[in-house]
Amino acid sequence: MIALTLAEIATAVGGTLDAADPQALVTGPVEVDSRQLRPGGLFAAILGEHVDGHDYAEQAVAAGAVAVLSTRQVGVPAVLVDDVVAALGRLARAVMDRAEGTEVVAITGSAGKTSTKDLIAQVLRRRGETVFPPGSFNNEIGMPLTALRVEDSTRHLVLEMGARGKGHIDYLTGIVPPRIGVVLNIGTAHLGEFGSKAAIAEAKGELVEALAPEGVAVLNADDPMVRPMAERTEARVLFFGEHPEADVRAADVRLDSTGRPSFTLITPAGSASVQLRLYGEHHVSNALAAAAVAVALGMSVDDTAAALGEAGALSRWRMEVVDRADGVTVVNDAYNANPESMRAALRALVSIGGRGPERRRTWAVLGEMRELGEDSLDEHDAIGRLAVRLDVTKLVAVGGRDAACMELGARNEGSWGEESVLVSDADAAIELLRAGLQPGDVVLVKASRSVGLERVAEALLADGDAR
Repeated sequence: MIALTLAEIATAVGGTLDAADPQALVTGPVEVDSRQLRPGGLFAAILGEHVDGHDYAEQAVAAGAVAVLSTRQVGVPAVLVDDVVAALGRLARAVMDRAEGTEVVAITGSAGKTSTKDLIAQVLRRRGETVFPPGSFNNEIGMPLTALRVEDSTRHLVLEMGARGKGHIDYLTGIVPPRIGVVLNIGTAHLGEFGSKAAIAEAKGELVEALAPEGVAVLNADDPMVRPMAERTEARVLFFGEHPEADVRAADVRLDSTGRPSFTLITPAGSASVQLRLYGEHHVSNALAAAAVAVALGMSVDDTAAALGEAGALSRWRMEVVDRADGVTVVNDAYNANPESMRAALRALVSIGGRGPERRRTWAVLGEMRELGEDSLDEHDAIGRLAVRLDVTKLVAVGGRDAACMELGARNEGSWGEESVLVSDADAAIELLRAGLQPGDVVLVKASRSVGLERVAEALLADGDAR
């Protein structure tokens, strides 16, 4: 973090000091987990659903925190505020106001935000020091915490901005105003909360509305609900996609025998060949978004293509592909799921499995997709039917009513009988897989985060280690 005294922090957040030296300097990052603190940091005592951060104030200071951001006296040096989460946002804005040389890139969309964020960050590292969040730190807590890691030497800050309602992204852009705003897609994630895709598009478009005229809006030309957002911004617009009118586009997209895509990257500055290390054709769109950001910042097409080819998967449980010693391949994509990402993951599974006489058996272990509202049954039915159409060897649907609808969709589409099955939970899925897996099989594990289906992938990998 850019160094600030406790007096400066109190002024920035509108707080008061308690038992604290006004000139004490905070130089380390701000943390909400006392176990992560380093000397010189600041501890934000957030009241959560199950844990009250104030109870860990003394532990935080013992670990090296200069002070605690809190709503009450905690017996150690503190900056007292009415609302710790709101104070985090105000502090992040104060830090960013001092970070004049930092280019801010913000990303939103219904699917692919984290993977695209990781790609953009790895590309921009070629230009200089880049700060970006681990995993999906994209809300009113995680995003400010990421911004507070910026230092004087930081050249780029890459952020995710999530939304669960109108005004959320507007609030986040008020904390950290972006120079470049990327909108990936409008899908059905959180449809139950928003009510319609039009409402989702309205909320996601707040990102491009926040851009200054000298900024750049990077928009997906292939998404009919993203493309019109060009009319909602005063910034320069760069389109990406496979659309022939896109400024940054892909041609000659191909998949190798392991499901990793390659393509020709075409930009206003020239073209270059790209071979991704990531699995699944859906990553082509993510890579194009990253390339468009690089174009906006003046990177050469050769440097951009090389950086994309070197980039790997950084965030856990997102298309993590691991081969066991016995030849079973486990694809752990269990961090989250919505209909769009489910379809992409199924296609990636089939690509990894291959075709022809050397085709491997493929298992889709799929849990429920949450927050889809009244469309939930139809969406789960459609995913089951798609698994049949893609010729997945076996669908294992995990969970209750929605999972049952997925499995029924598969039966109705293909009359699979024993080739599809419904199980109640992760333990039942693990037992089924242990009994049925053969060397060379490919297993995809995917569900909404709250289902906790990553336990299936972890158990399968532990079995492989044991063997």
